[in-house]
Amino acid sequence: MNILIIADVVARPGRLAVLDKIRDLREQYEIDIALINCENVAGGFSITPSLADEFFANEIDLMTSGNHIFDKQEIIPYIKNNPRIIRPANYPPETPGSGLFIGEIRGYKIAVLNLLGRVFMPPVDDPFRIAQQSIESIPDDVKIRLVDMHAEATSEKYAMGWFLDGKVSAVYGSHTHVPTADERILDNGTAYITDVGMTGSYAGVIGMDREGIIARFTKFPVKRAGHAKGDVWICAIVVQINEETGKAEKITRLRIEHNQNK
Repeated sequence: MNILIIADVVARPGRLAVLDKIRDLREQYEIDIALINCENVAGGFSITPSLADEFFANEIDLMTSGNHIFDKQEIIPYIKNNPRIIRPANYPPETPGSGLFIGEIRGYKIAVLNLLGRVFMPPVDDPFRIAQQSIESIPDDVKIRLVDMHAEATSEKYAMGWFLDGKVSAVYGSHTHVPTADERILDNGTAYITDVGMTGSYAGVIGMDREGIIARFTKFPVKRAGHAKGDVWICAIVVQINEETGKAEKITRLRIEHNQNK
């Protein structure tokens, strides 16, 4: 089977690119299940229920997130009731929603785990301990297992990859919005990449308006920067997985230009 994982979708440019190209990508790469990271969808911060519904209605099967997922309060009741949008599993236990999806999508049994790193990130529980507990809770017959490691430090992401090698089908990094060129299959059959990158405008700074971000480094106080426009790219990976073993057989990195005149 083939799984499409689209990098952090940032604001309107990223949304338009995904919605415009998702059907073509599914057809071209014979995709069985498609995921996005949705934590930056609504203007660069979190996602709203209406936008989540739009993605689910347009060929996106499941969404992971990260440290911005609760920036918009209206997503809280939605995430409580829709298990296909998940938040980091190592948030406190009483946090709304779930950090682990176990279920069936398009006829495939699949588990997806979302973790938040601790290096240069907000304080959270130990992602390695939570990862181990979560993996042990997945039924043996669920062979397809994906882990979105939303973290700043390359070393922490790589460590998680090796920690879970052979226990999951893929460990892929998100959060930095910069794609890395280190996709590989680890020794025991887990696909790995340090960061899938970003789907959005590369005309600014990690998807946001360049002048607004420069101001954050040079002035005080400043307003929150808006999203950038133009030079839009879709960053993603396609992971080919053996359905019987859950082992990854191939990982392909994608970077696709998307022209927008809107």
